[in-house]
Formats: sequence, structure tokens, C-alpha cells
Amino acid sequence: MKEEAFRNLKEYQKVNHFPGTFQIGRKDRLWKNLSRMQLKVGKKECDFVPLTFVLPQDLKKLKREWEKGGTKQRWILKPPAAARGIGIRLACKWSQIPKKKPVVVQRYISNPFLINGSKFDMRVYAYVSSYNPLRIYVFKDGLARFATCKYSTATKSISNRFMHLTNYSVNKKNSSFTANSDETVCQGHKWGLVALWQYMKNELGIDTDPIWESVKDIVVKTIICSEPVVTSLMRAHVRNSASCHELFGFDIILDRNLKAWILEVNISPSLHSTSQLDLNIKGMMMADLFNIAGFRLPIPESLQEGKSHPYVLSVEERAKHLQFTKKNLSELERMSILDTLTPDDLKVLMTTEDEFARCGSFERVYPSIDFHKYQHFFENERYYNILLEQWMHRYYKLPKRGIALLQRLAQL
Repeated sequence: MKEEAFRNLKEYQKVNHFPGTFQIGRKDRLWKNLSRMQLKVGKKECDFVPLTFVLPQDLKKLKREWEKGGTKQRWILKPPAAARGIGIRLACKWSQIPKKKPVVVQRYISNPFLINGSKFDMRVYAYVSSYNPLRIYVFKDGLARFATCKYSTATKSISNRFMHLTNYSVNKKNSSFTANSDETVCQGHKWGLVALWQYMKNELGIDTDPIWESVKDIVVKTIICSEPVVTSLMRAHVRNSASCHELFGFDIILDRNLKAWILEVNISPSLHSTSQLDLNIKGMMMADLFNIAGFRLPIPESLQEGKSHPYVLSVEERAKHLQFTKKNLSELERMSILDTLTPDDLKVLMTTEDEFARCGSFERVYPSIDFHKYQHFFENERYYNILLEQWMHRYYKLPKRGIALLQRLAQL
């Protein structure tokens, strides 16, 4: 959507995108934003993206890196804004690298974790109901998508897309593709994500809990890296912050050491269901997503032009926002944000609790009890993020007490 379309949204309308999420949806922008985050927090805390170069501007840097690698190296070339595996290919010779064409060149993960000899990736669904405050949910199920040819490191196989690409839109064209209609059964070339975890636990003896935690961590950090631009564009072009929400499709791959790597982020993930497996997983996900979104019927007055009245912060509320977004606040000062709750605070907290109560098979991953580990990833302090962080800290183990407080204050 263009910025003008966001500006024209009515108060009662809701659209399934935020302005600016192409900052992670385009492969070149994803790398740019994650590399900026690496500079801020260090590569160790943001080491889940393969080394990437954006051509033609990074051609000299790529050349220097290429010369370090010797003759046995592989890179994967991706168009910056394409999808469904279109235009993706592998390169093992410098002559195969385009010198002037816009392309993303990424170090190929040549040691993928294999199941039954085949490479696979995971489609993980993340839902953002709000960027300010930031609220992120991850669906507990998803898809595991397998390549239709057994994996090989042989140079002669480098052009075999059915071996090296895991995209369903690519592999379904292979005559050996086998469909799977049951999300609980590990068969064919598409599995349910929950079924994958069970297979890895029961058949391979792998503890998948740490893997899943690392995947959720990737989702949170990746969405945070888009937060400055999206929040700025929301403030400039969207009258009602509740008018936007978005579902993302994260493509994640595991290497031989069970380390999770991000491949790309889809800002319009396919919801097309070609099998009962797709229908069961995506259908349940969308039902839960709509429950979180909480669509409301517009009141008649708001349907008339010029009759909408967005909430405006009072003088006291603006002063409180300024107070708690000052730099270098101590933890004790941050905790005091809950001492006196304003009407606007109550609205945000009640919306957050209401969403959480109806999230179904989605898991809220931000804000969470681990909020401290993400504070330094944000470029700017947001008042509402601090509010929710402190609310989680105080009432995470006492949710009924927190809800009772909100109910009592709402009646005053």
C-alpha cells in the first residue's frame, strides 16, 4: 500500500499492513536493517542472518570476501523483491556474479540439517497487532517444506533447484513431489511444524525447545529492526494506530548444528490452501488472528465524514510521556510508571490484556517476561513499550490481580 492509502483510512477501518514493512519484506532492506542492528548491539546478538552483500553497491566488498574463500565456496543470488523462488540461483564462480544488475548475494548455508537426506525450511507465522506499543505473536504451528531431491554438495548439482531450494512453489513442479493431507503425519514434502518437532524429538532424540526459542528470538529481533521506520510512518500517515495489523511469514532454516538462520520475511505470506494440511493449519491460524485483531462494528456517527474524533492526550498524559522517555532512566524510575495510571494507560493495558486472553494458538513473544534482553535493540525508547514491560514485570505471575486492578480503575 502507498502512503496515500494509509492517510485515507477511516477511523473504523483496518488494513492488513503497516506502512514501511518492506523494510524487512525486501531482501536488500532486511539485510540493511539487520546489519545496522548488528552495529548497534554486536554481531554475536544478531548472528542469525548469513553474510550478505547488496549489488552493485557492495561489489568491491564481495570481491574481497570472495578472494578469502578460495575455490570451494558457494553463494546464493536472490532478486531484492521477488518471491516464490523466482530468480534465485547458486554461484560458485566469480564469473557467475552479475556486476551491474541489482541482486542480493548471500553466503549459502551449505551444511543444512537434513531429514531423510533432504533439505527443508520452516514457515513460521508472526502476527503484529501493534507497533507502538509493540505486540508480537507467533503461531505455534506452521509448515516444514522439503526439497524434492536428496541434498548433495557435488558441484555438478549446483543448478538443481529441486535440491537447493525449499520453496513449495518450486518443488511442487517436480514430478517426484508427494503431497501430504494430514498435518499430524510426517510424510511427503510438506509437514506441519508441530509434527516436525515431534519427529525430531521422538525419532531423532533432539530437544527442539531451544530451537523454537531461538526461532522466536529471531522473529522479535527482526521485527524490532523495522520498528523505527514503521513507527515514524504510522505517526505521519495513520490517524488511528488500531487501523493497521500484519501477518508475516518468516522462512527459517536449520544448519547441521541446529542453529536457526533467517532466509527471508514475507509481508504477504500465501494463505492459499492446496491441501487439507494447509487448510487445517492456515484456517486455525486465521481464526485465531481475527480473534486477536478484535474487529469492531463502527458506530453510525463515525461513518459520517468529519465526525471521527481520535483520542488526544491530555496535558498531564503528555507530560508523563516526556518524563518516562528521557534517556538513562534508572530501573527504579521505570518501575514507577505504574504508580499512577492515566486513562490512556488504562486503554493500552486493557487492550493488551484483552488480546492476550483471546490469542488461541498464538504465543505472545513481545512483550514478555524476558523484555530486559530486548531493551538495547530499540533505537528509541517508546513510552508504551516501557508501560507494558513494567506491567509484565509486576503482574506476569499475578495476572488475575492485574486484571482486577484494571477493572476497578475502569469503573472510577
